Amino acid sequence: MEHEILLDVRHLTHIFPLSRKTAVKAVDDVSFQIRRGEIFGLVGESGSGKSTVARCVMNIYQPYAGQIYYKGIDTCDRGQFRKNKKMLQTTRQMIFQDSGSSLNQKMKVRDIIEEPMRVQKIRPLRGSYEEEARFQMKYVGLDPEYLKKYPGELSGGQRQRVCIGAALIVHPQLIVADEAVSALDVTIQAQILQLIARLRRELGISYLFISHDLNVVYEICDRCLVMHQGRIVEQGPVEELFDHPKEEYTRRLLAAAE
Repeated sequence: MEHEILLDVRHLTHIFPLSRKTAVKAVDDVSFQIRRGEIFGLVGESGSGKSTVARCVMNIYQPYAGQIYYKGIDTCDRGQFRKNKKMLQTTRQMIFQDSGSSLNQKMKVRDIIEEPMRVQKIRPLRGSYEEEARFQMKYVGLDPEYLKKYPGELSGGQRQRVCIGAALIVHPQLIVADEAVSALDVTIQAQILQLIARLRRELGISYLFISHDLNVVYEICDRCLVMHQGRIVEQGPVEELFDHPKEEYTRRLLAAAE
């Protein structure tokens, strides 16, 4: 079971039209797999296509070509997606870089945490939505008293923990973290990385971990893929790829990170 494939991306291609006659190929023939319980890194410079891959994986974008299999389901097939919509919307969650804009500033933290369960009509395991929210707050290292506050009253690290709590409340198996720690200072970043690692260890959650910070990727990821201008440069186990890069582009990225 530990090597079972959870996410299988095959020849993913996505194009953004610029006009009637021109378009940009943001992702070009990208393939990779994520195993259950694995943290898989996706690295590259800004504009390399990392976030586009993430949004295709989450069905925010409909890919131009290729297949994305999640738990054996072709999520690009609209019929299969509709048939498995609730499962796909709960067991896959996404955490963004800017927790300030991704959280509804007019909602209290309690409502933000509870909303995914209410929308998906999931029965609380602990008797009530409020008890479930209190449990998740404690689990991500926040005092349940923060449930009464608004996002604007919290620090950046606290808001990111709220985002993680809102994702966890529907019991996900895959979390797509798109630059989820890049806006945090070094101390808070380390705390969130420790939390991500603990969630993998205790809950078996898999991650697609997207970052331009190679030092962070080296610290937390098992394997990673390097992207440049929408294409794969190379991929493999983190230690092997970082210690013995095969491609010049990867060597330049690593040199810039030192």
